[in-house]
Amino acid sequence: MRKLDLRTGKPVWHAYRAPSVPVAALTRDITTEILVVGMGISGAMMAEALTGAGHEVVLIDRRGPLLGSTPATTALVQYEIDTPLYRLKLMIGRADAERAWRRSRLAVMNLKSHVEALGIACDLSAKPTLYLAGNELAGRALEAEAEARRDAGILSRYMTAKPLKEEFGLERDGAILSHDNLALDPRKLTAGLLNLARSRGARLYANVEATTFVHGKDGVSVETASGPVITAGHVVLCTGYELVSFVPADNHQVISTWALATKPQKQNLWPQEAFIWEASDPYLYMRATKDGRVICGGEDEEFQDEERRDALLPERIAAIRAKLKKLLPGLDTEPQFAWAGAFGSTSTGLPIIGAVPRKPRIHAIMGYGGNGITFSRIASEIISAAIAGRSDSDADLFAFKT
Repeated sequence: MRKLDLRTGKPVWHAYRAPSVPVAALTRDITTEILVVGMGISGAMMAEALTGAGHEVVLIDRRGPLLGSTPATTALVQYEIDTPLYRLKLMIGRADAERAWRRSRLAVMNLKSHVEALGIACDLSAKPTLYLAGNELAGRALEAEAEARRDAGILSRYMTAKPLKEEFGLERDGAILSHDNLALDPRKLTAGLLNLARSRGARLYANVEATTFVHGKDGVSVETASGPVITAGHVVLCTGYELVSFVPADNHQVISTWALATKPQKQNLWPQEAFIWEASDPYLYMRATKDGRVICGGEDEEFQDEERRDALLPERIAAIRAKLKKLLPGLDTEPQFAWAGAFGSTSTGLPIIGAVPRKPRIHAIMGYGGNGITFSRIASEIISAAIAGRSDSDADLFAFKT
């Protein structure tokens, strides 16, 4: 497995207390129906879905719960995929592109209703989103993107400069307004899901590194760095951007991103505290926290190494501050938190979810783009259906290409 230092600096989510997640040490060989590798947000969603369906689950993580890239997310839980719908249609065809966007929209709706039904306290709230005109889409092209979304049955409104200024106080040539995306605290959500899975009988082991996976007709034998062997009927790899060597990564790349968070300043926030992101490359993205901080990130580039990413932190934070100040002149942009992180991406902006080629009992979740939490929800639905022997109608959209 490729090992990465997934983040540096101090993410804003450490300002808020998340529930502790009890874990144990793995001291002997064990057997389980399903092994989930990774205890970040995707592993937590997977474990909750599987235990909710009555499966026996073991989770392992080489660090521990919530210690990988999950705390580095800015947690703009959107259904809008990084690749605009009009462009995705050219890549994979209109029917599949519209299906992918609709499934992403459904995933956000499902996540909201599920978290509310489970009663997990994670500062969940629905937010509108503004997709601002930028150097990638502006004017008629941005309007055409709004029309493409409406044709797919996804409610969107194109706004010209004047109503954008009047309703949201933002100076930009235009924007697409959408509704019902989600703001939440990713550490609180992840801890809540892990603890719920644990209450249903899941076993959680920390500081356990999987080193070798031996796939057989009836199951998978997983060797660990510390010695014990885990035998499972199925394995689900929720290792984020640390890729396992036998999982094809031809269409996958790791991206570095940088972010900051301001002091709480409710009085300086924009109307409706809408999510904001740009139709630009690189794009800026921002949201507010429950207590009035502004989280803003961007300046993404292809990951090269941890040293370069970390060394660029002051420069990239300065660039983000300058863009943020230009967009919101009344905001105090002095960062109280600043950090760098990583996320995965594919050429289409869609994740890769499904059984690993020639290893049908090993399932992988990778290539999250800017929709990691949304795609984690889709993954929990698709893979839990596959393990139960059911077919998800959209599984083909995200499966490995063979």
